[in-house]
Amino acid sequence: MQEPLENQRLKTSPPGARPLRTPAGLPAVWGQSGAVMSFYHSGALADIAITLGILGVFYGITQVGHEWTGILRPTVLIDLSFRSLPRYTFFSLVRGLAAYCISFLFTIVYGYWAAKDRLAEKLLVPILDILQSIPVLGFMPGVVLALVSLFPTSNVGLELAAVLMIFTGQAWNMTFSFYNSLKSVPQYLQEAGTIYHFNWWQRLMQIELPYSAVGLIWNSMMSMAGGWFFLMVTEAFQLGNRDFRLPGIGSYMSVAVEKGNVPAMAAAVVAMVLMIVALDQLLWRPTVVWAQKFRIEDTSQEESMDSWFLDLLHHSHILRWTGAAGSSIGRTLASLASRFVRHAPGDVSGGSPVASTPHEQRLSGHPSAAVVFSRILFFLLAAGLAFALAQVIRLLMSVRISEWLHLLRSDLLTLVRVAVAIALGTLWTLPVGLRIGLSPKLSRIMQPIVQVAASFPAPMLFPAVILLLSLLRVSINFGSVVLMLLGTQWYILFNVIAGAQAIPSDLKEAAASYRVTGRQRFWSLYLPAIFPYLVTGWVTATGGAWNASIVAEIVTFRGETLRAQGIGSVISEAAFGAKFAELAAAILIMALTVVLINRFVWRRLYTVASTQYNLSK
Repeated sequence: MQEPLENQRLKTSPPGARPLRTPAGLPAVWGQSGAVMSFYHSGALADIAITLGILGVFYGITQVGHEWTGILRPTVLIDLSFRSLPRYTFFSLVRGLAAYCISFLFTIVYGYWAAKDRLAEKLLVPILDILQSIPVLGFMPGVVLALVSLFPTSNVGLELAAVLMIFTGQAWNMTFSFYNSLKSVPQYLQEAGTIYHFNWWQRLMQIELPYSAVGLIWNSMMSMAGGWFFLMVTEAFQLGNRDFRLPGIGSYMSVAVEKGNVPAMAAAVVAMVLMIVALDQLLWRPTVVWAQKFRIEDTSQEESMDSWFLDLLHHSHILRWTGAAGSSIGRTLASLASRFVRHAPGDVSGGSPVASTPHEQRLSGHPSAAVVFSRILFFLLAAGLAFALAQVIRLLMSVRISEWLHLLRSDLLTLVRVAVAIALGTLWTLPVGLRIGLSPKLSRIMQPIVQVAASFPAPMLFPAVILLLSLLRVSINFGSVVLMLLGTQWYILFNVIAGAQAIPSDLKEAAASYRVTGRQRFWSLYLPAIFPYLVTGWVTATGGAWNASIVAEIVTFRGETLRAQGIGSVISEAAFGAKFAELAAAILIMALTVVLINRFVWRRLYTVASTQYNLSK
């Protein structure tokens, strides 16, 4: 794997000297003052920034705690003054980050389980495909009512419901990315783990997670964008005549749109952009740069990526001390884990240590207790699904035949819109994503722009798009495809960028040496290399398109409700009207459609991606 970037930088400095270079992205005046640069490289600036950040986080957690434990109010009055906007933005940010932490844990556990247990995989992958396609409004009524009833005197239940709803917009594409990476780990890495007698935990930490890092990080950025997409719905949810609004930038924008307050809408847009840029510079950009050391290639990257914030953190004494303490604790925990996990891969089954390919991985390399635990969880999950299905069937008994036929027609119309949106998204994201991912310089410039564009809640732009479509005399039945595209194209773009960045440099150099250029290079190198990522992008974009249909097929513009016939508009109207039987029927039809697509399209494409387009073969 590629050498860590910090080691590459140190090699370019004279022996015994610290690398003195201007942090990327900072003004040139930094390089003109020796005192400033000395202060920067001493680590004092990094320690001050970290200390202030810790104090700020502590203060923010205190404010969020007051909000969560406050008395549950029948209605929340949203203040549209500019001074309230930073507080609302911070509340939304905390909900998004809390949902991401839950999504990350879900991704590791669920994705690993699905990839390693072939019996569970047959159930877990279709469930994942269904869950990512069920709109937020399909989960929200039940979750909100259940959690509010559990915490009737405080805001805890409502806040937890909002976090879980944002989670439903984040988790699925991350899990698909991790699952696909685990199924595509090159055979030589698997054999290396066998040669060194790695147990399952060592394989996960030293082979599988590093191999999955690039795709997982880019899909994490897309997950945050997916969470922001339904922010207005999540924070300004209404069920019948009950108001479950929460203070946040989503509810701020929702109220501003309702009242036609253009300055407030503009201020919300600016606040959202600033929050996304801050997240990109302080979290995602450093993480992307750090993940480059996990690229699998025989030659060094042509141009290393950098991050001014990561460079700043490298000089911190606080992080160095905490890192040393963390390493000591980690070694202790690893020693305890190795005593608990005594079986090496192949010990349980007694077979040859290199008997299975990456596509035939089983739980045989795990302790027998883990296999038993997996089987118990599988049967509990199957029983829970059977019970839930029985309850849904009882609810569906009141739906008439004519209503079922109407739902089927609506589902078919939405399916056509989803297919068109995916096709249109692929047409432009494939070449643009390749161009960005293959150029570290362009990636450095475009990543913040792409991150802002992808993370910005598309429903905030719907009024402007609807106005443009009305001027062009485009019906909402066709215009809803454009609205759907605003929220789905980014899934494909992020995965294409991640795939392009993961192409080994030695393959690109070989293509250049043999003068493979233009269209031939695209078909023989680029497309095969990124195809597993592209399939993941298509799967998650399809789920995002089904989700987006609930806000794209029914929109309010200038006091008038524009409605396109489709399953999305049916679900939206049923959720806000508390028509639970119709809502359950619509979601069931959508889920069955997704299962069929998964069975006959995505599963076959995943097989092709992991066999014919695996770079290790």
